[in-house]
Amino acid sequence: MARGNGGSGAQQTEIPIQPVERPILCSPYAEPDQHWKYDTQTGAARKEPGRRPASYWYKTERTGSAQLSLLAQEQQDDLPLPNLLREDVKRWREADYRGATPATKELLRHWSREDRERRLFFCQREAVETLIYLAEIRFNARTSRLRFTPKVSEEDLGRLLRGERPGPAFGLPADATFWPSLIDKPAAPSLLPLRRMSAKLATGSGKTLVAAMLIAWAFVNRGISPESREYPDVVLVCAPNLTVKERLAVLRPDAASNYYDAFDLVPSKWRPLLARGTVIIENWHRFAPESQHKEGDRNHAVVDKGEETPQDFLRRILRDKADRLPILVINDEGHHCWRPAPGTKAGAGLTGEERSAFEEEAKEATVWVDGLDRLIAAGGEKPGIAFVVDLSATPFRIKGSGYPEGQPFPWIVSDFGLVDAIESGITKIPRLPVQDTTGRPDPRYFRLWEAIRDGLQPGEKLPGRQGKPKPEVVWREAQGALVQIMGQWKERFELIQAAQPGADRTPPCLIIVCDNTDIAEEFYRRISGERVVETTTEAEVEEVLGEDDKEEEAEAAPKRKGKTPTPRIAYGHGEVFPELFANTPERKFTIRIDSKLLAQAEAGEGTKKKADAAEALRRVVATVGKAGEPGEHVRCVVSVSMLTEGWDANNVTQILGLRAFTSQLLCEQVVGRGLRRMDYRPDPATGLLAEEYCDVYGVPFSVIPFRGRPVDRPEPDDAPPNLIKALPERAAMEMRFPVVEGYAFALRRNLIRCDIGAMERLRIEPSEEPTGTFVRPQVGVKVSGGLAEEPSPFGYHEQDRAAFYASVHPQTILFQAAQRIVDELTTAGTAQHAGQKRRVFALQSRHALFPQVFRVVEEYVRRKVDFNGAPPQELGLEKYLRQLVERVRDAIQPDDSAGEPPLLPLLNRTREIGSTADVEFRTKRPVFATQSSHISHVVADTQQWEQSATFRLEEAVRQGIVRFYARNEGLGLTIPYEFFGVDHAYEPDFLVRMATPEGEPDLTLILEIKGREDNQTAAKHDGAKRWARAVNAWGKLGRWDFHVCRNPQTLVKELAFLLRRGQSAAA
Repeated sequence: MARGNGGSGAQQTEIPIQPVERPILCSPYAEPDQHWKYDTQTGAARKEPGRRPASYWYKTERTGSAQLSLLAQEQQDDLPLPNLLREDVKRWREADYRGATPATKELLRHWSREDRERRLFFCQREAVETLIYLAEIRFNARTSRLRFTPKVSEEDLGRLLRGERPGPAFGLPADATFWPSLIDKPAAPSLLPLRRMSAKLATGSGKTLVAAMLIAWAFVNRGISPESREYPDVVLVCAPNLTVKERLAVLRPDAASNYYDAFDLVPSKWRPLLARGTVIIENWHRFAPESQHKEGDRNHAVVDKGEETPQDFLRRILRDKADRLPILVINDEGHHCWRPAPGTKAGAGLTGEERSAFEEEAKEATVWVDGLDRLIAAGGEKPGIAFVVDLSATPFRIKGSGYPEGQPFPWIVSDFGLVDAIESGITKIPRLPVQDTTGRPDPRYFRLWEAIRDGLQPGEKLPGRQGKPKPEVVWREAQGALVQIMGQWKERFELIQAAQPGADRTPPCLIIVCDNTDIAEEFYRRISGERVVETTTEAEVEEVLGEDDKEEEAEAAPKRKGKTPTPRIAYGHGEVFPELFANTPERKFTIRIDSKLLAQAEAGEGTKKKADAAEALRRVVATVGKAGEPGEHVRCVVSVSMLTEGWDANNVTQILGLRAFTSQLLCEQVVGRGLRRMDYRPDPATGLLAEEYCDVYGVPFSVIPFRGRPVDRPEPDDAPPNLIKALPERAAMEMRFPVVEGYAFALRRNLIRCDIGAMERLRIEPSEEPTGTFVRPQVGVKVSGGLAEEPSPFGYHEQDRAAFYASVHPQTILFQAAQRIVDELTTAGTAQHAGQKRRVFALQSRHALFPQVFRVVEEYVRRKVDFNGAPPQELGLEKYLRQLVERVRDAIQPDDSAGEPPLLPLLNRTREIGSTADVEFRTKRPVFATQSSHISHVVADTQQWEQSATFRLEEAVRQGIVRFYARNEGLGLTIPYEFFGVDHAYEPDFLVRMATPEGEPDLTLILEIKGREDNQTAAKHDGAKRWARAVNAWGKLGRWDFHVCRNPQTLVKELAFLLRRGQSAAA
């Protein structure tokens, strides 16, 4: 295959794009800072610094001619609105979200914290930031609060909100007929346009979590300002089918497994505000107007809309919330909600099969968007919908819509596509064929369907203009690819079966995507061994083989209608790996998705018998890869076209495409169904997610970074993840702990105490913060990494902080520190009072506290500050002064022996108690089994400290020093502390239940295994000691202590000493 080179007519051999060794480049939690770029001349990939611009690939006449042709620059176009908004939102983020409400700022900071137990992906945070930036700042004329000039100007924003062509900043060509817009205009001019925004997020990147964050933003702000209509307190979430609708139940704040609690989306102080809002989740089928016109027992969308007014429709959908307009609408899989291009004939130019599929899609789109039109109209003069947010991996026009196939929706405002997701490790990495024994640069299994069609003989085609291959021919020609990819499946399956006890044994899943139902049936029959046969009863045999006179009588009698044969399913041997994929009456390893039956189930339609069968199929499909569910044993799924939305199985390891792929959009839609990850725990050494893979044959996806897999080499990265979980048989070893978010510090008599001996040391570090610098003039250009520098004619000159030291007296530094501490203590200690009373009490407290605090600061500096040869004035640098304030302030506690109330913990409102019983996660990192822990395994770390500590803990159990223990991984125990004025959460290494004598309270030790320490480490340790003091004063879960072990080899002796000390203290 060749293609033209420019306009010269020269031809060149097509070179396929090349695989990369390590496709993952970036952390999923930070903005991408590099990306892969392919050389259009050689197909080789190279790393490019910076983030990939938001763009899309569109179909041209040359699409499909060869791999590299899909990468030509003229087939790629930028998305100017997302690119400009990226710059604006980044500046807004760096300005700490200037102009937003205090609640919005706190939510955005809460979501971006690096010490969260479940960190949120950057793509999720950026999508929400962009939507909030537009909805709260730009749509409400608050641009002046930004204090910077945004790339999307006020003039251009106005044009976007009117559907007009934006200005030169968007870089549109003079003859452009397509441009960004933030409204969706209905065909009827009397109807209000929808204000619409779309967040493009790759499959598996967490769109539902984005929806939950957006709902939390709206409900928290509305709860704080109930009179404001700017923030909707009713959210309508629209789903494409029943499976998705069921999964979206996590968006309801009152749901048992809601995302707000599971992902800690809202600070506990605001959690009650979510209950004041309402989330309504509806399938798009509910938007069809109610009508008396029925055919049989089915309702049809195409009816007389005049029978139901917008107000009637509003009350039917929103029920008792119909008076709480305007609402927020979230379209999950919003690419199904579209209008045909005005002035065009929908479906023009489609073939028969294409037209049938298009009509179903167009029906859905029409009902969906018409429903939104009626909702916005129900508000009267003011829109009933504040704005609409689409969440979709593929917000593009479909063929037949009247728009160019693959053209993006104009209201896309943020973009994080599949390529970005792969490079950030958020999805699995597709492994595509790169080499086979034919020696061709384009392997046969890369474009399998084309290879089959190109080799067809006349008798192997079905009648008709399309000339499609007969099902049995497709089987014959594709069997080699099927056997090969099933061999990869078998390799993975055997790895799982051979894994150590405790590993995840969910079988991998192979997906076969076929062109039509006949091919799907052919493959299903040959793989599963199932076939439909007609049964013959004994009565039927007697009737056929009866006596002659009976036959004569039967011939003379009037003819009766023959009996319909009774079909049944016969189970035989499949033709490929029957021991793995053949079905039995008891268990189905291979399933075929009946698209029509499944569509009925997703819509809730059909007769009872059909509805039951459809629902059973839907439940199996929806639960593939889920233990204890109907689909847990499924190993192979045979489907037509592609799997529907809602498929969220994460155990897909192989995909075989047996259909035409006419666009990269179609490739992405099919491949994306198999790229959900199983393990989301980053490698602690690199911060990157571990690589997971999916083998893909027959889907010619050419614009993604992929990992090559030669046909004759095993792949070492296919080892199954290990399952770490709490073991029910060890329930007696359960460990429970309070979930502490802060502390209640209250003073009645302004008396404090501080155990300075127990505090961590503060180190002045000249090696990290230089106290002096040598400088000299530079001559010429200094080349790093080359030869040694030539001697300079200029001498060295020392610069230091002598002037600073001379101007600051050490006693002044102590005074400043004490003053800050008193200010912060009095703010916390008088918070229960209000107004004038609070100010009076604060003044009294300062006078009483300052002398006490100053003595504590003075003693701490004398006993606990290591200056390491630096002048004492170094402590006056903010870097050290702030740490001194935090360290002493957190060690000070009310003097309960003198009548002050003790320091008490503030617990999380929605989850006050954590437990080892809640631990269950998967990891590909090495693990080893435990014997004396509720949790099955301990995950090995790179330094082997935790492994050694675990061995010593087991030894301590055998010696009667320890009863049991738990590794704090996946457990969720975090300890709040402050460092440099920023709130952090510290995760200690172990919980250890000491073997205290019977009758004494339980003693739980928070154990940290530590090597190198710095000032932040010391702040963590002081925070842990404060946690233990407060929890002990609370007194509901036994006694607690904190210990740092700096050498695991001495851990048993240290634990024995701590046990004796604890017994002495108890006595």
